[in-house]
Formats: sequence, structure tokens, C-alpha cells
Amino acid sequence: MRILALDSSGMVASAALLTDEILTAEYTLNHKKTHSQTLMPMLDEIVRMAECDMESVDVIAIAKGPGSFTGLRIGSAAVKGLAHALDKPVVEVSTLEAMAYQAYGYRGVIAPIMDARRSQVYTGTYTFDEKGNFDCLMEPSALSVEDCVAKLSEFKLPVMLMGDGVPVYEEKIRGLADFEILIAPPHMNRQRAACVAALGAVYAKEGKTVSAAGHAPLYLRKPQAEREREERS
Repeated sequence: MRILALDSSGMVASAALLTDEILTAEYTLNHKKTHSQTLMPMLDEIVRMAECDMESVDVIAIAKGPGSFTGLRIGSAAVKGLAHALDKPVVEVSTLEAMAYQAYGYRGVIAPIMDARRSQVYTGTYTFDEKGNFDCLMEPSALSVEDCVAKLSEFKLPVMLMGDGVPVYEEKIRGLADFEILIAPPHMNRQRAACVAALGAVYAKEGKTVSAAGHAPLYLRKPQAEREREERS
């Protein structure tokens, strides 16, 4: 099975190609350029360097969110266009789930934290059991930092934090937490399309696919402009 994966849900733009459970190519960039400038050129580059015929792609995987509204729209539009043109199914993978999957084998609680602004974070909690099975303990949610820490305290286990919300809120989290905190190292603390592809392969084998038309991003919150309009009214 060949899976093409994209993630533009946060500051990171990432594209990857997984062929028969081997990571063939990955291109990840966390810099100043917008996803509209980087995502498709990155995709073109890995396809060219890997000498991949796009018709040979079986499934297109996408980090569906939560995350940046603009980034999610860009990724979603790219995947819809590709899947429609190639007549391929789409696999939707939670951004938080894919990030947590990087900590394969960790037996504590894995908590990706994305900065949702206004002292809120997008987060979910995950773990691996003794057999290496990946489990979701809490579904993706938009929470205040205080509520996030309270949820993590309930597990009474060490917690591994990762994501762009960590440098923003680490000091506050440590001040509130009554549990051991580990910070994921640089190679596994941001989004990677390779993890979207790896989980996408699992879900594709389970038949969890949608059509190009059926794909929709997971926002969790309304766009800021819409929230501000409602507050004014």
C-alpha cells in the first residue's frame, strides 16, 4: 500500500510518502513561509525525488485538525483536489493523535498541546499499552490551561508534553501540575506527516476512509472573526 500524507494544521508544513510500511520520503518545514507557499512544492519535491507515479498512490492521508483555521483549509483543499483528480480515498487522522504516535511505546500519558490562543489549548491524551497498542484516553478538546492540567492530574501518571503550546504554557503548567512532566525532544515535538501516514495506513486497512467530497477539517472552535462578531452582537 502506498500512502501520501499531508499536515498543515499548525506552524509546521509536512508531506510524506509511505510505501508498504516503509517511509520512502518526508519533507518537513517549520519556518516563516505560509503553507500556501510551501505545501504543494514540498509534495512535488518528494514525489519527484522518490520517482513516484501519482497514480500508484492508494490512499491520501490528511491531518484533519484541530489546529490553525487557515492551515487546515489549505491542507483540506489540497487533499480534496488530489483525491478527486486521482479518484483516491482519503484517510482522516487527528493532528493530536498523529503527534502522540511519535512517542511509540511510552507507557505514561502523552499529551500534545497546541496553542489555541486566549489561554486555551487544543489537546487530547494518549498512551501505549504493554503490547504496544495505541489508545486514546481523551478525545481532542479545546480547554483552558487550568482545565487541561486538571484533566492530566486525574491520570496520576507521568505526562509527556509536546506541541507548539509547550513553550507558551510550560511554566504555567509546571506551576499547576502535581505530576511528573517530560518534554518531548525536538525530533518528536511537532507535527510530522510520517506519523499521519503511519496511522493512515492502520486506518485504511480498517476501512476508515472517506471520499474527497466527504472530507472536512476538525476545527473544535469557531473562527476568531466569527467569535468576535458574535461577541459584538
